[in-house]
Amino acid sequence: MMKYSHDQKKALESLSFWFKEKNRQYITLGGYAGTGKTTLISHLREKFHKVDKKLRVSFCAYTGKAARILRFKLSETKALYPQDFVGTIHSLIYSPITDDKDEIIGWELKEKIETDLIIIDEASMVDGSIWDHLLSFGIPIIAVGDHGQLPPIRGKFNLMEKPELILEEIHRQAKENPIIKLSAMARKDGKIPFGSYGGKVVKINNKETESREFLEDILRNYRPDTLVLCGYNSTRIRLNSFIRSSLGFEQEIPQKGDRVICLRNNHVKEIFNGMLGKIIALEKKNEEWYETEIKMDEEEKFYKGQVFISQFNRKEPMNFTQERHKTKLGDLFDFGYALTVHKAQGSQAKRVVVFEERFPKMDEEEWRRWLYTAVTRAEEELIIVG
Repeated sequence: MMKYSHDQKKALESLSFWFKEKNRQYITLGGYAGTGKTTLISHLREKFHKVDKKLRVSFCAYTGKAARILRFKLSETKALYPQDFVGTIHSLIYSPITDDKDEIIGWELKEKIETDLIIIDEASMVDGSIWDHLLSFGIPIIAVGDHGQLPPIRGKFNLMEKPELILEEIHRQAKENPIIKLSAMARKDGKIPFGSYGGKVVKINNKETESREFLEDILRNYRPDTLVLCGYNSTRIRLNSFIRSSLGFEQEIPQKGDRVICLRNNHVKEIFNGMLGKIIALEKKNEEWYETEIKMDEEEKFYKGQVFISQFNRKEPMNFTQERHKTKLGDLFDFGYALTVHKAQGSQAKRVVVFEERFPKMDEEEWRRWLYTAVTRAEEELIIVG
């Protein structure tokens, strides 16, 4: 029998009452890293199953990778039943539109979906238009996310701004994890002292020769399971350039084999802001566009389409609102070896290198969120550069 923390018990009771009463369509649950959000959802699913064996629950997340992680965690706790669905929000609520060659050329909102409850993980990534589409089905929704993270970079919509239910108590097992320890320090104090925190978790001083050599060695031997994070776009461009030249890319223009990041959602192509991938094929179509094929990380389908040439090594994403016709012509990608923390919100990696960079305009709350978001991208190894 699982022992619930006080806030988990309270959240379980509130969620059960909300679902029984169904007096409003959705409820939001926020929880910091290590507070057991997925564990709670697993137990809630088991609880609902005892009451109604035929209840159909759709678990979904924004990206394929997040959906696969969710499926693994739910399967591990035996909280999935044959009638349940686990996948992307996209595959739950949209149907593909195909041409005469059976190739997908677009997506349309389904007329109805066969489910009794939708549970969204990583809900802070959901934008306003997808949220409106989800609500249009009239099905009860539990939106779950980490309310300690940075808000979405674009638009004012943020599902996790003020969650109705909150988990703050970190589990005993999680407390022993040095990454969780540092995430709590970032969230509460906005300060992480130099030193080693056990495992492969460390904060180094960039002014020390030994630390600089250690860091340079990591960047020179960059591998795809590494996320390099910073604050400024100018730093991101410099780091991308350094890593690319270390890997043998001699030109500043993208090449086959380059690591790239998507900078704007395209629901038709099923690519989303912050998704990472590797260029498989690349051909210059004209002065403005590359014709590309990109293997997106953790996604089964390859991206095929036009990518805007001038976006690479640019400080800000192109503003296509002034040239709307260009939006339809292709997509925005940039080099993806180093990212700003804002862009890395939906990503995680085995090894994370964080360059602490604070904008002058950042208040204490924004800085704590920035640092917390950066730290919680790491799965196993974390190197903070101060």
